[in-house]
Amino acid sequence: MNRILIAEDEERIASFVEKGLRANGFTTTIAADGTTAFGYARNGGFDLVILDIGLPFRDGFSVLRELREARVTMPVIVLTARDSVRDTVAGLEGGADDWMTKPFRFEELLARVRLRLRTATHTPEVTVLRSGSLSLDLRTRRARAGERTVDLTAREFVLLELFLRHPGQVLSREQILSHVWGYDFDPGSNIVDVYVRALRKKLGAAQLDTVRGMGYRLPG
Repeated sequence: MNRILIAEDEERIASFVEKGLRANGFTTTIAADGTTAFGYARNGGFDLVILDIGLPFRDGFSVLRELREARVTMPVIVLTARDSVRDTVAGLEGGADDWMTKPFRFEELLARVRLRLRTATHTPEVTVLRSGSLSLDLRTRRARAGERTVDLTAREFVLLELFLRHPGQVLSREQILSHVWGYDFDPGSNIVDVYVRALRKKLGAAQLDTVRGMGYRLPG
């Protein structure tokens, strides 16, 4: 199981990223300032760092530079509100493996995390997810239910991918909202129920279970 350090001082974003990563099987630790982040990253046995630039005590550029000077080679994804070309170039030349600007979609961050971990460990890429009679091709973005090929909208694809990566696990509406719709989601929205109904209509009513009071589950 991969361990990821989230170096982020904005509590709402740190919590959002942590929940999403844990829902996808990662172990996480949060560091709310640059000094703590550097200590954890150098000595904590992590596989990847998600690094904010605007950290207190020691900014992300300093943390990144000192990690590389200390020959810490684990992947670093910079996550920041700074979007100038100058800052991006400085981060990448300073040793960052990737750069994302806020606001961001969690599924994009997750894809970049997986890519960097694969690159670091040379793990073969999984291109088709399967569970029972369901399969989802991550390249063509098409699903199959038994012998039927099913076309999905962008949100339906992300939602089905989430279920297929966690067969048998109950996913709460909050987990689904944060993963598919991002950290600015409305917790009172019924959009999850709407999209689950749409998937059931396309894939078959028995493919997704409702767990009353808890959320939804893809039978394992």
